[in-house]
Amino acid sequence: MAKAAAKPAGAGPFSAFERMVAWRYLRSRRKETVISVIASMSFIGIMLGVATLIIVMAVMNGFRGELLSRILGINGHLIVQPVDTPLEDYDAVSGRINGVAGVKYAIPLIDGQVLAQGEVGAGNGALVRGIRGQDLGKISLVANNIKQGSLVGFDDNHEAVAIGSRMADNLGLSLGNTITLISPEGDVTPMGTTPRMKGYKIAAIFEVGMSEYDASIIYMPLSEAQLFFNMEGRAQTIEVFVDNPDAVDSLKPRVEEATQRPVFISDWRQRNQTFFSALQVERNVMFMILTLIVLVAALNIISGLVMLVKDKGRDIAILRTMGATRGAVMRIFVMTGAAIGVTGTIAGVLLGIVVCLNVESIRQFFSWVSGTVLFNPELYFLSKLPARMDFNETVSVVIMALTLSFLATLFPAWRAAKLDPVEALRYE
Repeated sequence: MAKAAAKPAGAGPFSAFERMVAWRYLRSRRKETVISVIASMSFIGIMLGVATLIIVMAVMNGFRGELLSRILGINGHLIVQPVDTPLEDYDAVSGRINGVAGVKYAIPLIDGQVLAQGEVGAGNGALVRGIRGQDLGKISLVANNIKQGSLVGFDDNHEAVAIGSRMADNLGLSLGNTITLISPEGDVTPMGTTPRMKGYKIAAIFEVGMSEYDASIIYMPLSEAQLFFNMEGRAQTIEVFVDNPDAVDSLKPRVEEATQRPVFISDWRQRNQTFFSALQVERNVMFMILTLIVLVAALNIISGLVMLVKDKGRDIAILRTMGATRGAVMRIFVMTGAAIGVTGTIAGVLLGIVVCLNVESIRQFFSWVSGTVLFNPELYFLSKLPARMDFNETVSVVIMALTLSFLATLFPAWRAAKLDPVEALRYE
């Protein structure tokens, strides 16, 4: 039997010849100005779409991560509240909870709403948290971010408190000044309950980087909070900080068992469910909306290739008469369109990474140029614009952009492959 004819070198799928023709079609010629402009706009559209997706997703991930770290750094991951009797044995209960595997520490607390006034008479609502000095030192987000003063001897000085930096600014207070606290739950007199008013020296000013906390929280020694809120000898709640906040469900039964009394236990997800659910919905919707930018750019690839097919009708006829198969013609135009999508995606990823690494500097620059405060901490909670890229998310953006770009090339490439040499000459 005769041997099959040897296949010419370089004549296989995606051969050097096909790549050369595809590259020639990508280069701009004088009579192909319109096609070149469309290809350039497709490239820019894909680049900006991919970069925008990466930047927005990174900022939203960073925003959620920073908020989560601050919320979980200030508030307990599990909150234990008594059901039937006052929590007078809080020392014993917190000690037993501390012995549960997976628990970092348990802190007895008293929370109370007050009106805080500065020395000039201005007033703001505030949350007083009664806490022992040794426990406040365990909350590293506060203890490691003391801007003025010190927490040394916090329990010894009963008439001293620690406040946030934004509260100090809003009330015109500084270290050593007196802040006046007014509670509606005061002394009981024959004339009824009168508000309780008392002044406290500012022993420390902290800044955790979340404007809501820096502007509203006041830390007070637990023994003084018990007197101020008429809760002598007892605590209101016990906040439990755990090693893994995502594993609180498995810890709840063991913590409840350790309390040895009827309690109600809630976790950080229940207390912040609405907030983080809204963030997740916003993140998903933004991804869907910004994907349309890439889709529009992919449609531009279709229009550019359709025009290129019509312009290259004579070339297609020559290629077919020289022996090029329909598959070869289709692959040439697929590579031509895919090259725009691939280079645009790579450029978009690089642009997105550069912006994410310098997002805070960019924010400060545009704030300086516009003369306004972009990403105002009073509106967005955080004092800095965070960006945290997720590898899996970035890969999904790249795959989505490449897939759309590839799909956009199929119809024009199929149309070019369907032309026979005689019909192709009619496009000239």
